[in-house]
Amino acid sequence: MNDRIRVPEVRLVGPAGEQVGIVRIDDALRLARESELDLVEVAPMARPPVAKLMDYGKFKYENAQKARESRRNQTNTVIKEMKLRPKIDSHDYETKKGHVVRFLKAGDKVKITIMFRGREQSRPELGYNLLRKLAEDVTEFGFVESAPKQDGRNMLMVLGPVKKKTEARADVRAERDRRAAERDAAAEEERTQLADLRAQHAAEPTAPRRRGPADNLDPDTEV
Repeated sequence: MNDRIRVPEVRLVGPAGEQVGIVRIDDALRLARESELDLVEVAPMARPPVAKLMDYGKFKYENAQKARESRRNQTNTVIKEMKLRPKIDSHDYETKKGHVVRFLKAGDKVKITIMFRGREQSRPELGYNLLRKLAEDVTEFGFVESAPKQDGRNMLMVLGPVKKKTEARADVRAERDRRAAERDAAAEEERTQLADLRAQHAAEPTAPRRRGPADNLDPDTEV
């Protein structure tokens, strides 16, 4: 960059991407100073090297912002697991289903495992019917990505989220912003009501104070 460029000439690119042509390094540096910009090598291996006039500080900042946004939008595939028994009672089923819905709403996949024990292994239809019921109950938030299949003593099914993880995060941020806006609005309304009450109180006429026997005493008289 700038004086660190050690070549006699460069192929110069202007700040808007326009091609200036091959110029001597001294002329390129002079143009950079006159434009209050930096001369930056962008293709040092070319012959001659390509250099561009730019605001290097702004360039680094924008690149850092893009990298941060890219990391924020990067989807990390997470597979949660939920284990059920084929003869699960209704209360436990609703609890487990709630966890599955929470995982799906967060944009995560969920592997459902039905665990068979003893004689339950001779009734695989119990597990299949339970998995089908669960898939139907959470259809608003997820879909069957991998159909039920037997795996030894267990039966497995994978549910995929309807919304991608980035969309789920965006929904969470929007809901958080909405709640914050509601709290701010409620606080502002409370401040307005308090100010109105104070104004009303200040506008009310003050009742005259009733005089008592002590008001007729001479202030220099000792009591």
